[in-house]
Amino acid sequence: MRKMESDWYRKIWTMDIQDQSWVEDTKRQVDFIVKTLKLAGNERILDLACGFGRHSLELARRGFEVVGVDITPDYVAFATEQAGKEKRNAKFYCSDIRELGFRNEFDVVLNMADGAIGYLENDTENRKIFEVISAALKPGGQHFMDIMNADYARSHFPCKHWDSGEKGLTLSQFAWDDASKTMIYGQIDYHFGDILSKPEFLEGNPIRLYTLDEIITEYASLGMQVKQSFADFSGKCLTENDIQMIVCSEKQS
Repeated sequence: MRKMESDWYRKIWTMDIQDQSWVEDTKRQVDFIVKTLKLAGNERILDLACGFGRHSLELARRGFEVVGVDITPDYVAFATEQAGKEKRNAKFYCSDIRELGFRNEFDVVLNMADGAIGYLENDTENRKIFEVISAALKPGGQHFMDIMNADYARSHFPCKHWDSGEKGLTLSQFAWDDASKTMIYGQIDYHFGDILSKPEFLEGNPIRLYTLDEIITEYASLGMQVKQSFADFSGKCLTENDIQMIVCSEKQS
């Protein structure tokens, strides 16, 4: 499985993502965010790499003021239209995260389903997302990220994985480049009722993964402190044998 081009993150996204199994878990994920961050309901929230707005819209339905940002025009158009139909307090902007200029404006920043963390061309570019997060938060503001765990990748990749939902099945293949701490991720989706063809993973997305210790170090240099970490949206404690890593941090005053 070969790496896609370094700017892959600008090109691959389609509205077909709405039918993937993990989208069905959105409400439970938002429940966990609200509970874990102890949100009162009046917080202003920034959702980075918001996709088609599934978390942003769900939060807006619960009364939060939300701003969503994504690089894919079709996603932003869909989310904007949906917010208008529902008359929700949510605004969406099409932008590269690195170009945002928010300063001390948000009570909460989210990076869900990776939230583009590790997607950029090199470590210097990837750090810019952490800088944007810190700059956008008010002092005392909180960041919630849902990413993959580099400790797990180092000890378990290469491997394959499958996940099923109400509408279809997702097959995934993972490879690992330890020198660059980069995962190569391939995915094939099948809708129930379709005739299956043999899965071939010819190329995959290169994603720089982080350990919890690396996140702690990155944030310490930006005036942020990691407060909690979990392995999934049930609140399970994180270990090096968990593929998912949820990290909650706070901007120091």
